[in-house]
Amino acid sequence: MADTAVELPGRLAILPFRNKVLLPGAIVRIRCTNPSSVKLVEQELWQREEKGLIGVLPVHDSEAAGSLLSPGVGSDSGEGGSKAPGGSAGESTKQDTKNGKETIHWHSRGVAARALHLSRGVEKPSGRVTYIVVLEGLCRFSVQELSARGSYHVARVSRLDMTKTELEHAEQDPDLIALSRQFKATAMELISVLEQKQKTVGRTKVLLETVPVYRLADIFVASFEISFEEQLSMLDSVDLKVRLSKATELVDRHLQSILVAEKITQKVEGQLSKSQKEFLLRQQMRAIKEELGDNDDDEDDVAALERKMQNAGMPANIWKHAQRELRRLRKMQPQQPGYSSSRTYLELLAELPWQKVSEERELDLRAAKESLDRDHYGLTKVKQRIIEYLAVRKLKPDARGPVLCFVGPPGVGKTSLASSIAKALNRKFIRISLGGVKDEADIRGHRRTYIGSMPGRLIDGLKRVSVSNPVMLLDEIDKTGSDVRGDPASALLEVLDPEQNKTFNDHYLNVPFDLSKVIFVATANRMQPIPPPLLDRMEVIELPGYTPEEKLKIAMKHLIPRVLEQHGLSSTYLQIPEAMVRIIIERYTREAGVRNLERNLAALARAAAVKVAEQDSALRLGKEIQPITTTLLDSRLADGGEVEMEVIPMGQDISNTYENPSPMIVDETMLEKVLGPPRFDDSEAADRVASPGVSVGLVWTSFGGEVQFVEATAMVGKGDLHLTGQLGDVIKESAQLALTWVRARAADLNLSPTSDINLLESRDIHIHFPAGAVPKDGPSAGVTLVTSLVSLFSHRKVRADTAMTGEMTLRGLVLPVGGVKDKVLAAHRYGIKRVILPERNMKDLAEVPAPILSGLEILLVKRIEEVLDHAFEGGCPLRPHSKL
Repeated sequence: MADTAVELPGRLAILPFRNKVLLPGAIVRIRCTNPSSVKLVEQELWQREEKGLIGVLPVHDSEAAGSLLSPGVGSDSGEGGSKAPGGSAGESTKQDTKNGKETIHWHSRGVAARALHLSRGVEKPSGRVTYIVVLEGLCRFSVQELSARGSYHVARVSRLDMTKTELEHAEQDPDLIALSRQFKATAMELISVLEQKQKTVGRTKVLLETVPVYRLADIFVASFEISFEEQLSMLDSVDLKVRLSKATELVDRHLQSILVAEKITQKVEGQLSKSQKEFLLRQQMRAIKEELGDNDDDEDDVAALERKMQNAGMPANIWKHAQRELRRLRKMQPQQPGYSSSRTYLELLAELPWQKVSEERELDLRAAKESLDRDHYGLTKVKQRIIEYLAVRKLKPDARGPVLCFVGPPGVGKTSLASSIAKALNRKFIRISLGGVKDEADIRGHRRTYIGSMPGRLIDGLKRVSVSNPVMLLDEIDKTGSDVRGDPASALLEVLDPEQNKTFNDHYLNVPFDLSKVIFVATANRMQPIPPPLLDRMEVIELPGYTPEEKLKIAMKHLIPRVLEQHGLSSTYLQIPEAMVRIIIERYTREAGVRNLERNLAALARAAAVKVAEQDSALRLGKEIQPITTTLLDSRLADGGEVEMEVIPMGQDISNTYENPSPMIVDETMLEKVLGPPRFDDSEAADRVASPGVSVGLVWTSFGGEVQFVEATAMVGKGDLHLTGQLGDVIKESAQLALTWVRARAADLNLSPTSDINLLESRDIHIHFPAGAVPKDGPSAGVTLVTSLVSLFSHRKVRADTAMTGEMTLRGLVLPVGGVKDKVLAAHRYGIKRVILPERNMKDLAEVPAPILSGLEILLVKRIEEVLDHAFEGGCPLRPHSKL
């Protein structure tokens, strides 16, 4: 690279300063290896006794490719300055070399420097010499003229810095004084920070107190690592105010960078020290365990977990996923937050029954039928459907059978039927309660990103039974809800669909699991709350309530032995005759199932247990009775007496000698003492319909059929209709419809002399459905409402032994209704003798047991007038030739 030099005092020698800036007051060392630079040093500095002045100009290479140096040609470098990418700041002058290979960019301003030290290196065999020049910046100058002198250049320059007089005048400027104070404060703060790391900052403090502030700005900035453009900006800042402002900004920025770096370093060092401490303690713990022979460490646990996962029989794709999670676990420390969740997840993968199944023995339909008959009384239709299901499984074990859904009131044996299916198939049984479930995550599981995430109930149930083909009972499927967290019933669509549950995806598991081997059985009290798409995936089997005779058989065969066993009793302590059980069924329980019956039997058993326990304590020896030390045989032999002995045969049972000889037999007195007075009476219906305006209806609830009384009364008013009893919209419309029909046919029913007379003139009608706390709705009370109104207006009482159900139309037709079997059974429980039903419900009577039908008079009707004719004693008096 070409260099420039001139003689003093008017002309200065100029050295190249590649991508660096020398500021006044700063010291820099330059290594000259280029022939032109060596020539400049030898002619301008080396041959002089006193080292003179030399000008230093910042120079940078061309923007495109930098210096185009030929091979073997050295370059000039500066030590002590900052390096930055090429780029000119301010005006510059271009000078091309003769060969055209390199373009030099001279800056228009420079610094006059004094050579403090000059040294010459050993000359190499090639004749190449290296000079090292230490320069101190003195003042700024500007280049006026540039010319060549041999292999280097010379320039005419002019000084830019202020004279001494100008400086003394400028130091009186208030703005400059304020800037100086701000610069010194920032510099002192920087020195205080550097004192904690460096021991040589004391010299800097001395400079801060002795050197003029205009010189301090250049000295401080020269010691920072700033860009080349910022160095040029400081060089061009001839004005003191501008120079101090820029210097303050650069010092403050350097201070902030040191503070941030120190903060990060402290944080990193703290983390490293903590990690090193944990590592050291862990190594010590491992060494202690090795000395003690205790190998139960984390590594062994992970290895045991891996062996467990290998033996789980996972599919290939899931095993690959598990291995990836296991590798991630190995890289984590037990103290890390995600370690516990990852380990729990892998343990779940290892414990799930991917291939393990229950071995089914060959199905014996005869034995299965006997087991069902032994465990369940009645339910002939239901048990026949289960036998059909088992028969298909026997012929085709891999058949995708339907999902059975047992629908019926509580206490009729829905859950126990599902357990019997598992027993017949020799499979494990798992029950999952869905009552009150409103979160979809209970079915599909929570995502692992959530704190406290868990798998869904299905996956958790399979983990507990440890087989992939259990009989899974989805209990109370009609009681699922939905809110902002999702709809569990919609999530069950995938579970119960045989085409989709082969790849069931639990959110927590996050891998597909095959549920096609699981036999699903569902239970519900009602079908109405179940969404239609979910109901379509199941085969509904209705379980109606038990008849009193069936309840009696169930109690004698199943309930009483179970209750006695649960209370530590036997038939030798407590006996409950059939007659007493029948009284409990008729007078103390009126339900479709047998749960309340079992509770009453348990109350009798508890009362008997108290008496047995009291008798047992009375038979024990008191403290004042002394035990006999000499046996009777020894005393008789000592007196020389004779002893008579009786031989008891081996087969004779002598245990009865020590048992209670008088078991407790339940009678009516004990029933009233333990259970209280009877809750129900056969004369209830007769007492309640003793006055006109009351009729007896039959309704269906989720607990089975029930008897519903309807009461109507008239009072002075404006012709309004009042309805009470927590009624729904449908039953309110039925009441309005019944009143309209009665008013339209008042003359034909002999309720008014002519059709022009208004029945409701100057009076209101109030209809009440007793048990006001129970919600009621449905259309089946239409005929009951008409009968009640006709009884009110005609002042005639309805027959107490007659109950009815049926929907009516405005033209007087009686339409069919549902739940006929439950309603007929409810009428039988209440002692009703006559039941009025729509004629189109005659087909539903086939489901009613024959013993029940034989004790009832079933009256089938098509129109309302037929209902009225059967409801009143002697029939309903109609006008001759009336057309209803």
